[in-house]
Amino acid sequence: MDLSGDRRRFAVTATGDRCIRHLFGIPINAFSMADTVSLVDKTIRERGRLLIGVVNAAKMVNMRRDSKLHEAVTGCDIILADGIAVVLGLRLLRRSIPGRVPGIDLMHEMLREGRSRGYRVFLFGATEEVSATVERCIGERYPGVVVAGRRNGYYHDDAEAEIVDQIRASKADILLVAMSPPKKEIFLAKWRDGLGVPVCHGVGGAFDVMAGKVKRAPELWQRLGMEWFYRVVQEPRRMWRRYLVTNTLFGMLLLREILADVFSRKPART
Repeated sequence: MDLSGDRRRFAVTATGDRCIRHLFGIPINAFSMADTVSLVDKTIRERGRLLIGVVNAAKMVNMRRDSKLHEAVTGCDIILADGIAVVLGLRLLRRSIPGRVPGIDLMHEMLREGRSRGYRVFLFGATEEVSATVERCIGERYPGVVVAGRRNGYYHDDAEAEIVDQIRASKADILLVAMSPPKKEIFLAKWRDGLGVPVCHGVGGAFDVMAGKVKRAPELWQRLGMEWFYRVVQEPRRMWRRYLVTNTLFGMLLLREILADVFSRKPART
């Protein structure tokens, strides 16, 4: 998808004349949470199409290794800074943005907005048990939101077309896809035009958190941008190597971009 196309222009102009910042060549929208929720509501009311992408340090590093992931993320209508490293990196390069828009928080803000709007939501991903628990949680916490359908995230590739038909038949306003990257990004990039859903948002492990299966970092850790470290503390054997490698590589890429910026003696690109 051409990022300068009609959909991306709509996404930018719908919240006013907002600039796009670039980090490692990736366009990132300088949107606040309020901007994004407003755009989501506008898209639903006008029956448009909005594919939301989010990036953190690990994903930006992995995008350089995985061409399919890179293509899927850069093909989104908006790309938001989920991780604090992305926000700080942009600020160091004098390409400031309002702050983080974490994917899990955006999910909850959309559900809060949906209480009065009557949003119809399709839940796709996680285990059957977690999916059922999330449906129940939404009913309890966000009365007014309609769970238009749900499907767990365990399936063979040849079942994708059937799942897409199920999502389209639900007439949902929002599709939440709870899978790990790059699976969710590639699924949404492949099927976006056939889903018939105005807003699509990949939420990763958010269903597990909402269902109480995984504990999210305390609010103070979130504000300090240390959620990644909290995950390492929770699952050291599985997570330490991943974050050590990706955070180190992200730091190296950022240093290279800062030096290139300094030595070029040109205004910071926005």
